[in-house]
Amino acid sequence: MSEIHIRELEAGPSESRLRVKKSPRISDIPLLFSYTPSDDGTDENLLVLFHGLGDTHIPFAKLGRQLKLPQTATLTLRAPEKIPFLYEEAYQWYTSFDQLGELIDRPNPTFTLEILSKVFKHLIEDCSWPSHRIHLFGFAQGGSVALEFGIKFWRQQQEKAKESTSEFDIPTYSLGSIVSISGPLLSYPTLSSSSPTPVLAVYRPPPAEPSLSPTDLAALKKGYSSVREAKLGARGPGMPSSKDEWEPIMRFWSENLSRRRVDGLYEVMSGISAPK
Repeated sequence: MSEIHIRELEAGPSESRLRVKKSPRISDIPLLFSYTPSDDGTDENLLVLFHGLGDTHIPFAKLGRQLKLPQTATLTLRAPEKIPFLYEEAYQWYTSFDQLGELIDRPNPTFTLEILSKVFKHLIEDCSWPSHRIHLFGFAQGGSVALEFGIKFWRQQQEKAKESTSEFDIPTYSLGSIVSISGPLLSYPTLSSSSPTPVLAVYRPPPAEPSLSPTDLAALKKGYSSVREAKLGARGPGMPSSKDEWEPIMRFWSENLSRRRVDGLYEVMSGISAPK
């Protein structure tokens, strides 16, 4: 069992950021969403959740609430496109099937990435979320979209720095972290420098479906400079299904989520509990 260390925290000058962030506005997010502030009243991190192909945001909104991550609000987005010819509520982040109902080998997520750029612009500029306090979590197709957006966001930051006429260096900011459950990048990124956003790639080894191949992992390491892998059991559902399978994700978050220092509060320095 790991040791638990407790220390009293001291407030610092960097804690002037809003402790409670503004809720996202429906008029500024062109997707159906569910937003839940942090349980403990301190919105220091924002976890954005992306569901998989054929699902909706509702189960992931419930998951976000069950996680109860310290000082972490959750935002769960519903994919923009309803899967055609299905009677149930089933959505996709990008066009996934051809006219014969076969999966498209090389889908194009550009439309969704443009929508996400608007969403994150609202979160950062209007809701006061620093980009490095925003963390992404996605399953399968949702994980792919999260990873692709992380690359797009980093590329945008680099372009802003290049276009600046300031005599001072313009800092480039990345996202806080990304957890992708069996979702690969859809592209092979070409960047002048890899994104520093920490990534955790979680998957069940083949022949499990979905999974990640060596080629998928190589592409990830081309786009991101800090990639960690966590293999789940060969049998079971795509999502982590036990406390043991959630453990590497919780450990990753415990290392990457920020904690605000507040007078009179104490910080527990061990990991975070897995969802039940």
